Amino acid sequence: MLSSKNMLVAASAAALLCGCATATVSTDAPKAATQAGELALPSVSIDFEKFVLPNGLTLIVHEDHKAPIVAVSVWYHVGSKDEKPGKTGFAHLFEHLMFNGSENYPGEFFAPFEQVGATSMNGTTWLDRTNYFENVPSTAVDLALWMESDRMGHLLGAIDQATLDEQRGVVQNEKRQGENQPYGMVWERLQRASFPEGHPYRWETIGSMEDLNRASLEDVKNWFGEYYGAANTTLVLAGDITPEQARAKVMRYFGDIPAGPPVARREQWVAARTESTRDRMQDRVAQTRIYKSWNVPPFASEDADLLDLAAKVLGGGRTSRLYQRLVVDESLVDNVSVSAEPFELASLFLVTADVKSDADPKRVEAIIDEEMQTFFEQGPSVEELNRAKTSIFAGLVRGAEEIGGFGGKADLLASCQTYTGDPACFETSLDTTRKASPEAVRKAARTWLAQGDYTLTVSPYPSFETVASELDRSAGPPQVDNFPSLGFPALQRAELSNGMQVVLAERHDMPLVEMRLQFDAGYAADASGFGLGTASFTMAMLDEGSEGLQAREIAERFEDLGAQFSADSGLDTSEADLSALRARLPETLALFAEVVRNPAFREDDLERLRGQWLASIAQEKSEPMGLALRNLPPLLYGEGHPYAMPFSGSGTEESITALSADDLRRFHQTWIRPDEATLIVAGDVSMAELKPLLEKSLGDWTAPAQAAPLKSIPDVAAQAKPRVFLMDRPGAQQTVILAGQLAPSSKAENSLQIQTMNSILGGVFTARINMNLREDKHWAYGAYSFMPGALGQRPYLFYAPVQTDKTAPAIKELLGEIRDYIGSKPATEAELDKIKAKDVRSLPGKFETLSAVAGAVQSIVTYDRPDDYIDTIKQRTEAQTLSQIRAAAQQIITPDQLTWLIVGDLSTIEKPVRALKLGDVILLDAEGLPQP
Repeated sequence: MLSSKNMLVAASAAALLCGCATATVSTDAPKAATQAGELALPSVSIDFEKFVLPNGLTLIVHEDHKAPIVAVSVWYHVGSKDEKPGKTGFAHLFEHLMFNGSENYPGEFFAPFEQVGATSMNGTTWLDRTNYFENVPSTAVDLALWMESDRMGHLLGAIDQATLDEQRGVVQNEKRQGENQPYGMVWERLQRASFPEGHPYRWETIGSMEDLNRASLEDVKNWFGEYYGAANTTLVLAGDITPEQARAKVMRYFGDIPAGPPVARREQWVAARTESTRDRMQDRVAQTRIYKSWNVPPFASEDADLLDLAAKVLGGGRTSRLYQRLVVDESLVDNVSVSAEPFELASLFLVTADVKSDADPKRVEAIIDEEMQTFFEQGPSVEELNRAKTSIFAGLVRGAEEIGGFGGKADLLASCQTYTGDPACFETSLDTTRKASPEAVRKAARTWLAQGDYTLTVSPYPSFETVASELDRSAGPPQVDNFPSLGFPALQRAELSNGMQVVLAERHDMPLVEMRLQFDAGYAADASGFGLGTASFTMAMLDEGSEGLQAREIAERFEDLGAQFSADSGLDTSEADLSALRARLPETLALFAEVVRNPAFREDDLERLRGQWLASIAQEKSEPMGLALRNLPPLLYGEGHPYAMPFSGSGTEESITALSADDLRRFHQTWIRPDEATLIVAGDVSMAELKPLLEKSLGDWTAPAQAAPLKSIPDVAAQAKPRVFLMDRPGAQQTVILAGQLAPSSKAENSLQIQTMNSILGGVFTARINMNLREDKHWAYGAYSFMPGALGQRPYLFYAPVQTDKTAPAIKELLGEIRDYIGSKPATEAELDKIKAKDVRSLPGKFETLSAVAGAVQSIVTYDRPDDYIDTIKQRTEAQTLSQIRAAAQQIITPDQLTWLIVGDLSTIEKPVRALKLGDVILLDAEGLPQP
């Protein structure tokens, strides 16, 4: 592993002051263990160069030409910890304001990025930082830099009272939406209880309603001036760009932005505690959940890395001590997890356990304490520690497959630079992880599960200056008129000796292989003589034990191999997914085959999962959206239809309670069979290498003697008139509005035009519905329309969670948008051009990861699309006409046949909803049954 070196290069006054650092982009071969506990893992490093502009802005460049895209990541070193009591929520409020237009671009920030096909685009705020990021085609870097620099250096003139009020309303709806969820008030209480008076982590990042209401225009402008200067900013460019190109562009767009005033930095303040404290609260939840937390050392410290290992051993997965003790052995909880949550000044070590309804929370707490005490005394075993190390390494490698987004290379470099001044700090953490001994982890856990002080030091602030720029910002952002073409792997097909189909998309940029073994089953197969939820439950049981391995052994082996396994069902298909390290592919495939082919369906494993499953159904029923999606499909499709079930696929309490091991074996034998399976593979392997491995592991899997079953998915006639179903959630701060109807199958000839038609109405951020209910009215955090894929008729859903007192007006606005779209305000040429441009120009960034490639191939297989579907989607998208889009809207949208399902506080909303006279109103109870 190469360490990074900082070098100051003297230059003329007008030139760049450069602190360059380099490291090697690699996952080098494993090195031998050198001391007790050290695991032979490859080193991981990211090649970069670091520059500091004369105005103090830090630029980090990582060159990666695997795809013609560039990740742009801007990190401001300011978060909610920089606020003061009585003025909380400012950092997060400014995140929203910075998406609302700047002095030289007064429109929605997303709009030009949609036009160039940006992906992974977002902004987030947390305790210590605010960041913005997007992936753009390499030809659109100038556009992205212009937009980012304009809102950094030219924002205040665009913020007026109306803008502040609008985004204040959006943020408050986001807060309501979060607090409306089960356990939604926990973090506010947890932070206040964990940190003492005066500590900057005592309040939630989103702030209080009172502070948001009090925020004046002068307040927010002062906040911006204090923290959003160039010297408080890190900019990372990662992808299809050279350091020389990046440096020149960043100088042009950012070089004339002032450094900003000196920022007082808080010292690390762990505030470790010496006594136990207790608190309790009530909420509308399905089961008791226990949180236990400790204040521990901050991000990138050695002990923080050691505690991360401790967390994984104690509760980081199914092989962990607490999971085995509480879930498997004593069946007291449905889920338990342990995590180290890293922050800049201090971190939290957090244990969370969901207690079964018939279990004693005190007993659960006692077991957690027992296991912690045992860990303090004995520490982890070498096997446990090595498994945790492999998990951390594999997670980092998978994250670094992406250049941007959450956990990608730009994210790693920016976070390390912002918090430590060293973009490669993750290398040090990984080295600490690699070398950690059981005794070191035990000692760190014993030391920190409780301690701190607060000190402020003032040091000289460096002298900064701006540089002159010839940029004429009045001309607006740079126009992007050429875009990179899409590069998608050619599909290779093969057939195993048992008839199993194999489709390979070969790509060698990362040492990973992604597999999806897809079966013709899915939720719809439940209708062939099985109870609701059988398909999903059967797939979930695959890794709960095979004929030769117990559940824990399966989990241990996958973790030892650095692999990830999951299995699930959708409406029409069931699948087993595998992500494997290339170097361990033969062993991983053998384990994968054992799990998929030979599930044991043992009674004790079945009962354990059944308890968790029933708890998840109870959770669905406690969530507004969960209630809606459980009850709307049966209303849309009608009794007896294979799709008339909760769209989570979880089934009902009655069907899951009645499920037996013989039912699971029968479903597996009937539907999970090689002659009706397709294995989709993407990644670092050729067909010549792959097929012999598959023949060895899956080729001798024989199909049952009986013929494969056929599913019948009948069409459903449209509703004769609209219907309104109301479900009560007393005290809810928000109302969830769902309106649905049925649309043609995903295999429809005009499915692309249907998708585009929906994008204009409600499928993207700047679509009509969201612009109305979020941006214009600010009654909702987001409002959309969407169509899940299906071989039969798809559900076409309109979704709007709104503040309770705006329920009826929001329904009226939503229905007005729907009616206008097929009436007086049909899709326009400008709207169509916007969506076509967005869809085409985002193609290069859509398939950066192997998971995305495999997903695209899976859609080709599922919906019988040609192998060149992705290669030709650009020309088909561009060829769409306005008449086709308007025809699709007329074909599908029928506002007078909608089924409305509205979940909220009926004491407040029922009368106004009835007054709208949408249709017959029916009250449903929590089980979805009509009330008298």
